[in-house]
Amino acid sequence: MPPLRLLSLISLVNTTGSGLWMVSSALYLTRFAGLSIAQTGLALTATGLVCMVASAPMGYIADRLGAREVFVAGLLAQALGTAAFALVHSVWVYLLIGVPLAVADAAQRAAKGAVIGGAVPPEQRVRTRAYLRSVTNVGIALGSALAGVALAMDTRAAYVVLILGDALTYLVAAALASRLEHIPRQVHTPGAPRLVALRDRPFLVFVLLDGLLSTHFGLFEVGLPLWIAHRTDAPEWLVAVVYLTNTTAVVLLQVRAARGTDEPRGAARAARRAGLTLLVACGLYALSGHAHHAVTIALLVAGALVHVVGELWHSASGWGISFGLSPSDKHGQYQGAYAIGMQLGQMLAPFVVTTLALGWGDPGWLLLAVAFALAGAAMPPTVEWALKNRPHETQAEEPHGSGRVSI
Repeated sequence: MPPLRLLSLISLVNTTGSGLWMVSSALYLTRFAGLSIAQTGLALTATGLVCMVASAPMGYIADRLGAREVFVAGLLAQALGTAAFALVHSVWVYLLIGVPLAVADAAQRAAKGAVIGGAVPPEQRVRTRAYLRSVTNVGIALGSALAGVALAMDTRAAYVVLILGDALTYLVAAALASRLEHIPRQVHTPGAPRLVALRDRPFLVFVLLDGLLSTHFGLFEVGLPLWIAHRTDAPEWLVAVVYLTNTTAVVLLQVRAARGTDEPRGAARAARRAGLTLLVACGLYALSGHAHHAVTIALLVAGALVHVVGELWHSASGWGISFGLSPSDKHGQYQGAYAIGMQLGQMLAPFVVTTLALGWGDPGWLLLAVAFALAGAAMPPTVEWALKNRPHETQAEEPHGSGRVSI
């Protein structure tokens, strides 16, 4: 089976399970697993930190031990750990399971990036990522819909079924991943630094800028629903409308939005466009707080549409830059380091966007808008700095090993 088709099937299966857990996790942990709301928030933050810290080291391990093998091992570990969530009855038991699970999650994510870097030609990697993101949204939507049945029942047994269903998807994904072509292991040069990605200053600046841009996900997922409910006169059902708009746009348009981002400079220009587009979206959201009735709804929908365009460009730019600046023998650790920015942005986003947008109102929206625009504008010079500090091989890779196949 061609790599793109196999990776798409893995993503569809895996993210269907993710949808089951994403929708139900907070309710399960607070109602049936013995965690308070505060403990749930702290536990999720703690495991998020572990995943972030482990990302680059796990990517290094994927490069050394084999991307496919670490990908499969990470999925199997997640299957085991996810099933164990059915046994949680306190915050300490959750952490005992959740911390190793976060390491496994970091491993499979970085290894998946290394698989794409090793099995897909450079000019097709961003398109592959874009296609997989479209598939991801389909899988999460499917899983969320299935979870609705268990949520309606609202019993521990129903939630346990969701947990075991999620664990089963990891097992199926691991079985599918074992069919991927082997990616040659990379040999470490004695005396050379191991975690090169974390010593790469231009790349780390890119990671930080990408993390800042990534806070827009929290703006959409947390800030906007609260803004609609508490600071506008729009009906609360509009939250569902803007979510559907976003999901549909990603499924239909992510591949198209990724055009021209398969090399670092083109990707950096897309990041600049993303920053400016997010600036406009923030302006529309802010204006909705001063409008009434139909005008409020129109501004919010328009803001959501502009926002998703910025989201599409931002996602594509991150893939293009992270792959384009990665040495061909270090895709795992560079993809792991790239993930740090998004994880950091998603961790900080709920606090940042609620404090600024809901707490400060118009000045907060203005600050967010300017931050997005400046982060996007800083991407092209950062990429130029990075390219000047790289050997020619990272800018135009040659085919290598049996792992390079056409799709």
